[in-house]
Amino acid sequence: MSIAWDAFTPWTSLAGGVLIGLSAAAMVVLLGRIAGISGMVGGLLQAQTWRSASQWGWRAAFVIGLLAAPWVWQWFAPLPEVTMPGNPVLIIAAGLLVGFGTRLGCGCTSGHGVCGLSRLSLRSMAATLVFMATGAVTVFVVRHVMGG
Repeated sequence: MSIAWDAFTPWTSLAGGVLIGLSAAAMVVLLGRIAGISGMVGGLLQAQTWRSASQWGWRAAFVIGLLAAPWVWQWFAPLPEVTMPGNPVLIIAAGLLVGFGTRLGCGCTSGHGVCGLSRLSLRSMAATLVFMATGAVTVFVVRHVMGG
């Protein structure tokens, strides 16, 4: 297996990290909310959220911003072509498992990994370690055991 060193983009990665940090900080400072994507989307899917404009408005704005960002970026610089290698059914199943895991773990990588770790939360530290270890084991099994 070869490593694509041309895919290493430290400045773009740094800019993305800074933007994620700023958006998480803005959510806490301006709204008093944690920028956990699974919680935001989960809240949008609950009927009681729609009874209060103050509850669904910020959630919808954040999720719309996430979805619109690639199109806005495309105005300034072309995005690389994205391909999804693998079986689409397995990719969908993996996405559903991740969604189930975020509900089971009371948060996702953005909530625990970005916001929780910055608050020095031990629960978030444990959750992030589990996320990372599970990801490493999954990659190892898929690439080296299953031969994918």
